[in-house]
Amino acid sequence: MADDKLRNDPLPVFCFKVHLLLKSGEPEAAFFKSVSGLKYETEVIPFSEGGVNNSTWQLVGTTKWSNIVFKQGFTAGSGATGLLKWREDWLSGDPARMSRIDGKISQLNTAMEETACWSFTGGWPCKWEISEFDASKSEVAIETLEIAHHGLTFMAGSGKK
Repeated sequence: MADDKLRNDPLPVFCFKVHLLLKSGEPEAAFFKSVSGLKYETEVIPFSEGGVNNSTWQLVGTTKWSNIVFKQGFTAGSGATGLLKWREDWLSGDPARMSRIDGKISQLNTAMEETACWSFTGGWPCKWEISEFDASKSEVAIETLEIAHHGLTFMAGSGKK
């Protein structure tokens, strides 16, 4: 029988948690249906050297961070206290209400232990939308919030709950 500690199984996508660092300074657990946009890419700049016709140098350009997309069920209180209020605060133009946040998305194993996490800094709500209203469907309303940020930092998890 193989030693289970040597196994390196892929992690399930349904086990994750989100913490957002709001104005109070305390991390607040947030619950979402899905989180996406944990990606970044570095631009490749082709450079042709004079007199060298058989190759092109591939230079390193700027790194672009994708927006993080959070989805959750829309509730009656969402507009007054939740993600939509945060977005509305940004639309107000009042610097006192326009707060950036930091956050952490943790990947969990099936024992609900943190195995990896991604932290973002300086997040602000750049886009909000609600799912289509359609009388022919029997679905819950889903709100989507996109957060632009200053970058992601990956850390291996601690294995703690």
